[in-house]
Amino acid sequence: MTERAERVIEVADIEPRFRHDIIGQLFKHLEPGHSLQIVVDHDPQRLRFQLDISFGAMCEWSYLEPGPDVWRVRLRQARNDTETGLNNANVG
Repeated sequence: MTERAERVIEVADIEPRFRHDIIGQLFKHLEPGHSLQIVVDHDPQRLRFQLDISFGAMCEWSYLEPGPDVWRVRLRQARNDTETGLNNANVG
């Protein structure tokens, strides 16, 4: 099996009004067990809240670098719905 490189998203490169939607769509299309990283200049708590609402336990959130100048967060798609007890089929 080959390792897939983890995608790193520099959030500052995305127009502010589209950031959460784009990151949500990128996360939604991750394969189970795969992840992406976001890099941002502030603690992305609002994004975390939004992803919690949309994906629940399917979105595993890990701080890799907790500020104060740069926050780097890994977003990982949980392996399957049976691990979390959730079904994300209805997520926009």
